Amino acid sequence: MHYDMDSRPGISYKAGFFILLALFGAGLIIGSLVSGGIWVAMTGKGILSMQKDMMDLAYLSAIRTVQLVSTFLIFFVPAWLASLILSKRPMKLMGFQMAFNGKQIALVVLIMLAALPMVGGLGKLNELIPLPAAMEKIFKNLEDTYTEQVKVLSHIRGFGDYLISLLIMAIAPAAFEETFFRGGMQNLLQRGTGNKWLSIIITSILFSAIHFSWYGFIVRFALGVVLGSIYAYSGSLWLSIWAHALNNAIVVTQLYLLSRQGKPIDYAMKDSYPIWVGIIAMGLLIALISYFKKVSDQVRISKKSTLDQSLDEKWLA
Repeated sequence: MHYDMDSRPGISYKAGFFILLALFGAGLIIGSLVSGGIWVAMTGKGILSMQKDMMDLAYLSAIRTVQLVSTFLIFFVPAWLASLILSKRPMKLMGFQMAFNGKQIALVVLIMLAALPMVGGLGKLNELIPLPAAMEKIFKNLEDTYTEQVKVLSHIRGFGDYLISLLIMAIAPAAFEETFFRGGMQNLLQRGTGNKWLSIIITSILFSAIHFSWYGFIVRFALGVVLGSIYAYSGSLWLSIWAHALNNAIVVTQLYLLSRQGKPIDYAMKDSYPIWVGIIAMGLLIALISYFKKVSDQVRISKKSTLDQSLDEKWLA
């Protein structure tokens, strides 16, 4: 297992992974309780009708507040606590303090732009996978519910609402989810198993599954692999957060532009490309990520201290 001078003795990274899962479960419970309290305080409505009332634009401020607080408690706090248990410098362990440069930032932008047609093609492929009628009905209902929630959250009446939507739907989810999935889960799996791609794939599967969307499963899995690669090759959580936020911001911006034109926002949520376009984009994406790895290797070598480099070469049982 890969330790450094800030690691706390006696706890392995494999154990840390299961600690993270336990804290995630606790975060779900605490997040639900706190969200319920916020909901009642802001709306005066009961929690029994909360799921239905959260589709009502009259409670938009409460919906946005609940969304922000719940994602923070469910994703960010468990990852930070697990890292604190394992390390005296939890933010460093998760990758918040890893150096990066402008070239990496620019490459991340190109990577995410190339990912758009790729995931669009995969979305088309996902739709072609046959399902039993009963399962199709269940997944369709889940998808419709998710779409309605997004429509409420993305109710944009002007530029001010657009900025709020960027925070609630793009920046905050990106920061909190990347902290949990990449800085927490993928990080601990890679350190515990020593297998980079196994950790990326497992984390990407769970990242996609937690969104409860069959029709977007392959898309979010592929996006998870891209984000996981950015994190694994750079070591910087800021870069995967930037990539995730950029992906979300593109969607929010589409929603804003559609609302200004008086068009249904469904167009922005159902973007798809022919499968052959996705295949070409995938080739470009692989080339960009390979170059990103080369650049990131150079940055990591140039920015690391001699002590950090020597510690990176030690593997302790």
